Order: sequence, then structure tokens, then C-alpha cells
Amino acid sequence: MYNRGMADALLVYNPAAGRIPVRSYIGGVIRALNDSGWRVEVAESVNGRHTTQLARMAAQENLRAVFAVGGDGTVGQAASGLIGSQTALGVLPAGTANVWARELGIDAFTLFHLRSLKKNVRLLAEVEPCAVDVGLCNGQPFLMWAGIGLDAMTVKKLEPRQRFEKFLGATEYFATTVWNMALWHGMNLRVVADQKQVEGHYLLAVVSNIRHYVGGVAQISPSAYINDGQMDLWLLSGSTLADAFRHFFDMRAGRLEDSETARCIPFQNAHIESDYAFPVQMDGEPTLGVDRVDIEVRPRSLRVLMPLQARNQLCSSHPTP
Repeated sequence: MYNRGMADALLVYNPAAGRIPVRSYIGGVIRALNDSGWRVEVAESVNGRHTTQLARMAAQENLRAVFAVGGDGTVGQAASGLIGSQTALGVLPAGTANVWARELGIDAFTLFHLRSLKKNVRLLAEVEPCAVDVGLCNGQPFLMWAGIGLDAMTVKKLEPRQRFEKFLGATEYFATTVWNMALWHGMNLRVVADQKQVEGHYLLAVVSNIRHYVGGVAQISPSAYINDGQMDLWLLSGSTLADAFRHFFDMRAGRLEDSETARCIPFQNAHIESDYAFPVQMDGEPTLGVDRVDIEVRPRSLRVLMPLQARNQLCSSHPTP
């Protein structure tokens, strides 16, 4: 719990995030925020639900911002408590993948960038918030992706990880994905996305709100905007290890949009179902398997502090009403 008072921001941090414990660096973050004109209260998160509760309380208190120190999980959990409010989210990345921060061009706190937390405070301290889209998957919010199939299997296998496992990073992710690719032969899906109806056999279906994917090492929607009122539904066909590798290399090479076995459907509302339960991940966090999902785009329902360059690149000047 944080104390009410004269604070205009909440700093919430996840002590278990990333490869390096962040707790001893929080004092420097507080001083940097104070030097930038912010009056801040601090809370250490116990778990994801606690992070969401803290963010929601900050919104109820009409604080100007919640600064979240952690990885993509912490970012998503804080965002969940701020949707629909005037309280902005400021991300100070200190996790393992930090894909949302990479999307915004913000350097993460790592062994080689120990000063990045204070640097990022100065980067975000004086910017105006930008309203971005949020997705709801069966009522649960997500900021970056909702994935069905292969990627969800990998996430379920990997998370949660101990800190020593996080040093394996991309190597462990790739090895786990290849192992799952060898065992996974896809699923039959029935899809309704706005007015489009599609049926087929797919290795993966992923809804993406951002450009980066696969832990941030590739781009799945290179021209995506985060405030345009719609998201991309990608359907990747196939049933073999070779099919999965083909999609991965097409993605890395930036030619997924030209693939005959990949389809992208921009949408605002989508329904996906199968005859059997399938795994689901949202923003890199596993959820319980289901046999249907309903996905809704909530246009510009979250205010985010982001560098001006990211705002110019990622925010459309003509968003969908």
C-alpha cells in the first residue's frame, strides 16, 4: 500500500523482474523523478494482481501517472488498472524481454545499462500522454498481443521463470519454441473478424497491437499503429516443423505480408473458436486453455507516456473513430 498525500505519481516496481534485482536502484529513480518535478509515492508489488490493484487505486486518486518498473508482465498488469482513466502509464523497463519498451525505443535496465532507469525518467518526465488502444480477450485486457497455439505453448512452458533462468533469455525461448514446433501440428479454427469469416488449419493465430513480436527480435506488423482503433489478426497456416520455420524466417525477413500461407485481417471485434481447447497467451503471460475467445479493441482507452520519436512513428494522425 502506498500513502496518500501530496503525491502526483505512483512508482510501482516488481522486485522479481529481470536478471538483476532492481530494489537497490529505486532510490535513484525516486530522486530523478523528484528532480524532474514529480512528487512520487512508492510501492513494491507482491504479484500481478497487486500491481493492477495499485494502479487502479492510483487512478481512483486521480494521480497524473503510474511509473511501472519491471518487464512486460508488470507493464500489462499496471495498464489493466489504468484503462479508461486519466492516469498515464510510464514504463521504466527492467524485465527480461521488455518488448513494449523496445516498441517505444526505450532502453531497458540491464547489467550494461545500469543508468537507464534514471535516463528513462528524464525521457518521460515532460512528455504529454498519448492515448493508445487496448485489447480485451474474453474480458481480460492486453496491450501487445493475444496469441493462440504455438506461441502460447512456449509461454506456458517458460513462465514463470526463476531469475537464474532469465539469463538464458532468447536461447531458452528459441529452444523451447523449436521443441514445441516439433510436437505441435496446429488446430482447426473458425474465425469471424468484423464482417470476414475464415476457416482453416493453423499453427498459430495471433492478435497484435504493435509491430514487434517473438520476444522483440522480429516484426509481425511493420506498419501497425497503436492508436488507430484496430488490431491485426494474423493466421499462420501449416502443420509441420518446416512450416513453422518458414513463417519465422519470413517474419525476420519482413516478408510475412507476402506469404501465401499467412493472412492478416485488421479488425475491431473478432471471435475465434475450435472443437478442442487451445492454449492462449496475452502479453507474454499464459492463461487457461479455452475453446473460444472473443476479442474486442478498446480504442485509445489507455494514456501512455512515450518519447516524442515513438509518438511520431507509432501514433496515427487519422485514427479510426
